[in-house]
Amino acid sequence: MRFGINSFLFTSPFTTDSVKLFKKFKDWGFDTVEIPIEDPSHIDPAKVKAAADKAGLAIGSVCACMGPGRDFRGSEADQKTGMEYCKAIIDQAAALGCPRIIGPVYSVVGLIGAHEEDEKKQQFDLVVKNLKPLAAYAAGKGVEICIEPLNRFETDFLNTVDQGLKLVKAVGAKNVKLHLDTFHMNIEEKNQPEAIRRAGKLLGHFHACGTDRGVPGNDSLQWKPIVQALKDVGYDQDIVIESFTTDVKVIARAAAIWRKIEPRRDDIAVVGLANLHRFFGRKPAKAAKAAPKAALNGNKTVAAPKSGKAPAPSPFAKTGKAAKKPIAL
Repeated sequence: MRFGINSFLFTSPFTTDSVKLFKKFKDWGFDTVEIPIEDPSHIDPAKVKAAADKAGLAIGSVCACMGPGRDFRGSEADQKTGMEYCKAIIDQAAALGCPRIIGPVYSVVGLIGAHEEDEKKQQFDLVVKNLKPLAAYAAGKGVEICIEPLNRFETDFLNTVDQGLKLVKAVGAKNVKLHLDTFHMNIEEKNQPEAIRRAGKLLGHFHACGTDRGVPGNDSLQWKPIVQALKDVGYDQDIVIESFTTDVKVIARAAAIWRKIEPRRDDIAVVGLANLHRFFGRKPAKAAKAAPKAALNGNKTVAAPKSGKAPAPSPFAKTGKAAKKPIAL
């Protein structure tokens, strides 16, 4: 099992120049980095991989950014654009030595509304129709596709583990698995540990996120039963911290972050990682000095040292008629 950090916490879009973050991530003790590729033109995979190798950091996952025009249940044009984009980031994942693409690999994020059962079936069938050839393409590159249910405020298509399992099984490819996120599950699942157990061996990726998008482990979740469920199903892949702050303005708007969640942005990464090490009983190879304190929910937490100046924010993605708000993951 490896612990990772999603770069959205520090920059958007991720570009080849963003590799300057890698040393900091490694110095904090992360094993992997998760890179959201908003547009394939933003990175040179060879240079990004070389920088990661130099830092001793694995590129554990590429996050699909399903913005307007990328929609497997949309118009023929949107389906085509979505397919071209997903194939492009699969190619880049393979070039990066990255084993999987993750996220809502089915529809534009922010598209929400009520649908009749017949329409729901038509949309489901369209997504399956697109994912089957995409899965075959990814398999040829040695890449997995891990599909993430989002909460009801970000999509009306896939919200729960059971819905996700139905889609994964309908695609029926060995390299298509489920991606679960504690932030979304906190809204949609009645019991997160049991949802994880239902996912079982089909769980291919996991986001450890605070319920308020702050430090995982300093929030209202009871993490011990979640960790136990992951152990029970034999999950040994990446655990990634994904969060967003007001420091990256466009991402903040997309993720509905209207206030400062933590005193320092770096706390989410540094303290969150220390909490993960403790929850999973792992001894960190290298970690920032911290003093333990008690959290309100009974989870033991740590305080982080002061952080440096945050990288400047950058544009994220265009909004459009297909989405009712910008991308959020």
